[in-house]
Amino acid sequence: MGAGKTTVGHLLAEVMGFELIDTDRVIEKRTHRRIQDIFAMDGEAAFRALENELVLELESANRVVISTGGGLVINPANMESLRQHSLVTCLWASPETIFERVKSQTHRPLLNAPDPLGKIRDLLLQRAPFYKEADLLVGVDFRAPQETVRHIAAAFARASALF
Repeated sequence: MGAGKTTVGHLLAEVMGFELIDTDRVIEKRTHRRIQDIFAMDGEAAFRALENELVLELESANRVVISTGGGLVINPANMESLRQHSLVTCLWASPETIFERVKSQTHRPLLNAPDPLGKIRDLLLQRAPFYKEADLLVGVDFRAPQETVRHIAAAFARASALF
């Protein structure tokens, strides 16, 4: 959340000539509901199940950039599936950077808390072990989106050359 997945995903897909698949947008389109409404009405577990179904569908996808929500990788099955056919990349930002980027956004269900910065810190602490399992971890605090895209595209080219 707030690390730049959407911006970087669009730019990366354009540079590589791939299709962008944003898992949150696909889920919203399929359910005809916003993510925050799914969380509010059905709970986080129901949303995570929808994510998992989609990840399994994407196993046969080619030439796509898959942009996921930050919590998707906490399910080991999701990470295992993605790593079978993707260069899993995590965009890493500090809690303060994330807070500055999202503090005025109202569509972040996990930030409906009395202390949003504290919630961001807690989420990053909980998710850090999963994020560190990514093939590529890219710090974005001091990187422009275009630089992040160049970094990921170069890593993808190196990884593709191995096969």
